[in-house]
Amino acid sequence: MLSGDNQLHASFRMGDTGMDDKTSQFQSMKASSGQDPCIWSSPGGGRKINLGKQIFCNRSLNMKNIVAVGFDMDYTLAQYKPETFESLAYGGTIRKLVYDLGYPSELLEWTFDWKYMVRGLVLDKKRGNILKMDRHKYVKVAYHGFRELSKEDKVASYGSTLIRDAFDEPDYALIDTLFSLAEAYLFAQLVDFKDKNPDKVPKGADYSRMYRDVRAAVDLCHRDGTLKQMVAKDPKWYINEDTSIVPMLKMLKDSGRATFLVTNSLWDYTNVVMNFLCGAQTEGGASSLNFDWLRYFNVVITGSAKPGFFHDENRANLFEVEPESGMLLNTDNGTPMPQVGGTLSLPLKPVSKSCRVFQGGNVGHLHKLLGIESSSQVLYVGDHIYGDILRSKKVLGWRTMLVVPELEKEVELLWEFRDTRKQLRLLRTERDLVEDNIHHLKWSLKFKVINTDERQKLVSELDKLESLREQVRLSHQQAQRELHQKFHKVWGQLMKTGYQNSRFAHQVERFACLYTSQVTNLSLCSPDKYYRPSEDFMPHEFDILGL
Repeated sequence: MLSGDNQLHASFRMGDTGMDDKTSQFQSMKASSGQDPCIWSSPGGGRKINLGKQIFCNRSLNMKNIVAVGFDMDYTLAQYKPETFESLAYGGTIRKLVYDLGYPSELLEWTFDWKYMVRGLVLDKKRGNILKMDRHKYVKVAYHGFRELSKEDKVASYGSTLIRDAFDEPDYALIDTLFSLAEAYLFAQLVDFKDKNPDKVPKGADYSRMYRDVRAAVDLCHRDGTLKQMVAKDPKWYINEDTSIVPMLKMLKDSGRATFLVTNSLWDYTNVVMNFLCGAQTEGGASSLNFDWLRYFNVVITGSAKPGFFHDENRANLFEVEPESGMLLNTDNGTPMPQVGGTLSLPLKPVSKSCRVFQGGNVGHLHKLLGIESSSQVLYVGDHIYGDILRSKKVLGWRTMLVVPELEKEVELLWEFRDTRKQLRLLRTERDLVEDNIHHLKWSLKFKVINTDERQKLVSELDKLESLREQVRLSHQQAQRELHQKFHKVWGQLMKTGYQNSRFAHQVERFACLYTSQVTNLSLCSPDKYYRPSEDFMPHEFDILGL
């Protein structure tokens, strides 16, 4: 047994790169995919799709049954650059904390590490902790501010109660959108600051109060319009260009489907962003503002107030927007009124009447406008688990597609370190075998009638096995941590915590019929494609089937 164990260790150290036929084929598929076509129906379309741009399926979805495809705008069609947009939001929040909420001016010197936080984390408002947990809601990684908690601290806080914590509001905050990363980072900074300088935070401000203050400051930034005004002045600085959006929308329209946009942003800002995404860019990177982009949609609803929009009983009024002026029509007295929060003055060209623009309302209004007879005929694409996907799926039964930009890098790393993961599984199996032998020897020493020489021999063998167990445990633990840090230096793989799916992955699996890294990946597949999920496996099937 020991010689076999040593061989396994040697194999792991050398990084065995042997691949079976299936893996070789998969690698060839990736290598041969080349440059992705911008659209499925283009001359280069229909080829194998690069790993990072594939659409993954949780529940069967036949696109032939879909009559309308809808999109969120912010972080779905419009992918913001975290290094500029989130830094802008962070700076604005800091200023609100100092000038409006009484925090010390030294916060103005703080900086934002936009790579530090990830989606799927949970903020413990009372304790000042930031948690990553698995699908069973067991806390696997935890930090108090920026200080990692020990295993004993984690168990003491989250694993020694008679009733399992649900980790929900009001005591916890869920970081499920990319918009939330800056506030999570600022919360961690404030926790560290309070621990080191308890007299410098506002009087009576505990961790929960500081989180509420951060949220209030974020809301103030959005309410006064400064963030969106900055983006509107120079969209290219804050939003990624994507020349595949227009071909994708045209493909869907040409396939006979209705398309719609439902966004919480108001009309003035929506028009700026959609012009940038769909309009012709000048040499300087700017685009002239017009309404040409509306021809790619049947209905546009702005100021939708999601997730409340998805409740048919929501009695919010639906106002039609006059695109040229931004005025709202069919108000109580029947006369136009200025759009709420509308401050941008836009040099606009005449509008096409092929698409109607609205503000407010609810999903019932949308169904009537599109002539939807069954909610299962709608596919909605968004980036926010709670605001876009969960509500539209649970309340309406819409088919859903979640955009996870982080996924592109994640699947590429998964491919790169696939052999390391295999070796980790072997180490885990070895650890189990050694522990089983230790338990068997201990049982024999305790209950079996044996002579002194035989007992001494068993004790000696037990000592060797316990020493080996510790070596294997440390090797396994170190290798797992190193792999963990390849994905993210602090939080590891987005969709995993150790060997379990993460809480975020569990939500993706439950509520997203499809998920992918970019909304325009839809253009790489036929609009009539039948998406089919992979086979589910129970633990007992893995060894039997050799998985």
